[in-house]
Amino acid sequence: MKVALELLDRDRILAELTGTARAALNRLEVHPVLDSTNRYLMAGAQTEWPSGIVCLAEQQTSGRGRQGRSWLTPFGASLACSLLWRFTAHPAALSGLSLAAGIAIARVLECSGVTGVGLKWPNDVWWRERKLGGILLESGGTSGDFYVVAGVGVNIALPPQEAAVIDQPWVDLQEILAGEPISRNMLAAALISGLIETFIRFEQGGFADAAADWARFDQVKGRQVSLHLPDTTVTGIARGVDATGALLLETASGGVKPYIGGEISLRLDP
Repeated sequence: MKVALELLDRDRILAELTGTARAALNRLEVHPVLDSTNRYLMAGAQTEWPSGIVCLAEQQTSGRGRQGRSWLTPFGASLACSLLWRFTAHPAALSGLSLAAGIAIARVLECSGVTGVGLKWPNDVWWRERKLGGILLESGGTSGDFYVVAGVGVNIALPPQEAAVIDQPWVDLQEILAGEPISRNMLAAALISGLIETFIRFEQGGFADAAADWARFDQVKGRQVSLHLPDTTVTGIARGVDATGALLLETASGGVKPYIGGEISLRLDP
């Protein structure tokens, strides 16, 4: 069953935010087309835009994922949302923030009826080992005035002819929910609320408070993986994450070493 197109409605989204999110929100913008919601907010952050600005776009012409990968965002077929947040904490204290954002998204999807949602370290949202969504965190500024732009993309109902260019197994909510009604506005409000509340808690407690929640969604723990670093590749068995969000990798020697996100790409081994 094809999902009817529901355009994003700023007033409807605002009305569905939680009280905590509404109080922390500075501005909500909905655009028909942008090159990238993340790029738009990063430019604003550099011109002193305040914390708590959210931007959504019906379509991105140059959507991005990690490591410069493109992110497909056809008009009205997904959610493309970014949040600008300023932290007073030292940047080093924000390790694991992308994982915490992933947990927030997974919880929202669970509450929306998606059973079996999981997370692939460090920032992919999976359903049965197919990519349903992703997170891209970009940052700047200095200690005491450090900002993060968190971009979230979730596949809603991708047109098959456009999705044919995707180079990895993917899935959308239309397939998962088998024709159940999907309100992009309700989902947008839930995702924005979840992100804002997560960022507020994170500044107070860091990733250590969320580590147990990550374990519930972790799709790679106990599996043989390869980590592709900028200058080498290491293999081993994933053993979860530590209190900073670093992946714990057990190598053939029996030692366990932490690897933090950044320019690391994880692949499951056959």
